[in-house]
Amino acid sequence: MLTPQQLSHLRRDIQFSAELGGRTLMLQSTWGLFSPREIDEGTRLLLSHVDVAAGDDCLDLGCGYGPIGLALAAMAPRGRTLLVDKDFVAVDYANRNARLNALTNAEATLSNGFDQVEKGRLFDVIASNVPAKVGKELLAILLHDAHAHLRPGGRLYLVTINGLRQYMKRNLGEVFGNYDKLKQGAHYTVALAKR
Repeated sequence: MLTPQQLSHLRRDIQFSAELGGRTLMLQSTWGLFSPREIDEGTRLLLSHVDVAAGDDCLDLGCGYGPIGLALAAMAPRGRTLLVDKDFVAVDYANRNARLNALTNAEATLSNGFDQVEKGRLFDVIASNVPAKVGKELLAILLHDAHAHLRPGGRLYLVTINGLRQYMKRNLGEVFGNYDKLKQGAHYTVALAKR
């Protein structure tokens, strides 16, 4: 049984710093969010292969507490970065972390995939650390919606567990007409598709 002091400690925000997007970001998270104490291997792999210009408009799909989106915002200071997640706790922490790091070009909002993203809002870069258990139906919707929300020449960067590699290759090929495996690590694969 936990003591009141132990329980009180567990309720506190988790705080750590990480080198992301070319700068050190201070991050706060909490139990129940994905990888709350450190940047996970898949996110690190994805961010090491994302190519972002200073004026790019970016979207972080399934942002959690914001490491990918905040890194994109840091790399694209003249663009706007939107972070979306279906978890209101994640969105709250992502917005807090944007303020904590003075990334005024980043904003997080509640959205199940793209359902709350303005129709007609287009991005140069969309990036996501795709949850392994999202399901093929939702993945199909997300890939089609990502295609619809990219400007011509826009890029979709995805990191998935290696078990989804062939699925992504096949489906990105169908939806985008192209697929590029940027990096396959021990557990994760980073894929790129262009509009």
